[in-house]
Amino acid sequence: MDLKRLTRGPVIWVIIGLIVLMFGARALTPNQYSQVDTSVAVQLIASGKVQKATMVGGDQRVELELKAPENGKSRVMAYYVDARGPELVELLAQNAPPGGYNDRIAQPSWWSTLLISVLPILLILGLFWFLMGQMQGGGSRVMNFGKSKAKLVSKDMPKVTFADVAGADEAVEELHEIKEFLSEPAKFQAVGAKIPKGVLLYGQPGTGKTLLARAVAGEAGVPFYSISGSDFVEMFVGVGASRVRDLFEQAKANAPAIVFVDEIDAVGRHRGAGLGGGHDEREQTLNQLLVEMDGFDVKTNVILIAATNRPDILDPALLRPGRFDRQIAVDPPDMGGRERILQVHAKGKPMAPSVDLKAVARRTPGFTGADLANVLNEAALLTARAGARLIDDHALDEAIDRVVAGPQKRTRIMNEKEKKITAYHEGGHALVAAAMRHTDPVTKITILPRGRALGYTMVMPTDDKYSTTRNEMLDQLAYALGGRVAEELVFHDPTTGASNDIEKATAIARAMVTQYGMSERVGAIKLGQSGGEVFLGRDMGHQRDYSEEVASIVDEEVRRLIEAAHDEAWHALNDNRQVLDNLVLALFEKETLNKDELAEVFADVVKRPPRPVWLSSSQRAVSDVPPVLTPAERAAANGSRVPVPQHGTDSEPPLPPSSSAPTTLPPYGEPN
Repeated sequence: MDLKRLTRGPVIWVIIGLIVLMFGARALTPNQYSQVDTSVAVQLIASGKVQKATMVGGDQRVELELKAPENGKSRVMAYYVDARGPELVELLAQNAPPGGYNDRIAQPSWWSTLLISVLPILLILGLFWFLMGQMQGGGSRVMNFGKSKAKLVSKDMPKVTFADVAGADEAVEELHEIKEFLSEPAKFQAVGAKIPKGVLLYGQPGTGKTLLARAVAGEAGVPFYSISGSDFVEMFVGVGASRVRDLFEQAKANAPAIVFVDEIDAVGRHRGAGLGGGHDEREQTLNQLLVEMDGFDVKTNVILIAATNRPDILDPALLRPGRFDRQIAVDPPDMGGRERILQVHAKGKPMAPSVDLKAVARRTPGFTGADLANVLNEAALLTARAGARLIDDHALDEAIDRVVAGPQKRTRIMNEKEKKITAYHEGGHALVAAAMRHTDPVTKITILPRGRALGYTMVMPTDDKYSTTRNEMLDQLAYALGGRVAEELVFHDPTTGASNDIEKATAIARAMVTQYGMSERVGAIKLGQSGGEVFLGRDMGHQRDYSEEVASIVDEEVRRLIEAAHDEAWHALNDNRQVLDNLVLALFEKETLNKDELAEVFADVVKRPPRPVWLSSSQRAVSDVPPVLTPAERAAANGSRVPVPQHGTDSEPPLPPSSSAPTTLPPYGEPN
């Protein structure tokens, strides 16, 4: 408990007052009796040394005034039990003191009477004082449940500006306009434009949504109230709605102002989907939030900014225009954005002159701003641990590996057999990836244990990609199974280390059949619906919306894709068996091979032949109908001068590249 808060409260002063009263009463009570043993009192009475005696009933006490002081005491007292009462009376009768002896009923002292009568009054007054202080105090007090817990960003707090935000140019541009709305509202009202009532920032974790809100607070120059979505809801019913009302009353009183609600999905989830019904506390809070947002005056100049990772579970009434007028996606940065983010986080860190942040950005596709900040922080920690003064490429390389696969297990010692199996497993992944025609280049392979893996192979795209072709997915299936096939080819005894590879390959194959329409038998049909109540946790699996017959066909197609990928990986490794052995020898020698060393080993790799042109079942049916016109005949029939390309020709327009996320395959030895 805080000592200052304790001394300011009434409890400590009540305790101090009682202690002072007790000691004062003792000091004001004169001629106190000194307590002695009962045997001593009996001896004093029998020897005739007692001047006056008093028997106190109720307390079972005898008080004696002596003729002459004994051991410096002239007034003594002793307690006795009921059985000795008659003995003392008889003894006093036989040795009658000159001053006589009396009987007296015990009476409470005046200070104890005062204490008993005054203490309840003091306690009632202290409790009243305490409750009044709670009603007039801050938001953390007991009686202040309904007050908002929002924090007002003061001018003394460190400011974050848009200059500190990199890799989210579109979001910064949209939020910069919000700043102009608040600083120059007349410019927009002159042309009939209404100030947006709400801005929703959504995106995956670590992309900088909260950082953008802090930058708005630093740039706007208006009161900025920050609160988390979970701060609205307490164990008491109605507290959330009351806090929403109080928050918006504060913001309106200080308009123009900005209200930022972080993780709004804590109170903004879809209504009617949970277990609480219409009386659920979160739903009451959401209803009050909807009313407050819709009740804004156009000229109030209060803007609500919210952030969430799950926009799909928010209530539609919250997302409609008029409440959240703008929904800004904050995506992971591209390569240029990653370079600028690295430059921001590299400020204040001693970087070696040889460090190329652009090369680091190229090696970290799919990383969010939080991941990149973690990479530079890990590199700084490794540099300090090594006693160096500058962060170099080696520290950055190790930091990237730590973020991707975890720390290196230096104490895990593998025997020669396991090391050999791991080398062929990782070599199988890398060699199959190098032999395929649609895979990204292999940038690193290691057999050093890291995290939960005994080794891993890193396959990185050279550019940012946003879609994936069918051939690229088939290549992913092949090199995902490359480690398992290498074990079968070399040792004829596969291990459990490929369990994670099989899981990933199965997931890719099933997605190709049920989601992407890349199966001839199933066709371009979406099978299964992601379901689950939003209040009952994350999507609780797939809801079957197809028959058992179709499910059997899906299983057969998934198995066919896996077996075809297995055969491709086997042919790739069998055709390049010497390259595989050379790769394993290099791994035994260096344990880790980088991109340049791998390029030297893979110089003689025999590529797999191109796959046949893939046509769906409808395309095959159409292609079987004669006559098949040439491009020139088709152009002439259509009256066009531009030839129409046939399916499968090289004249098809190029598709946008695929996913930009790095592929780290496989974490050999990682359990399911």
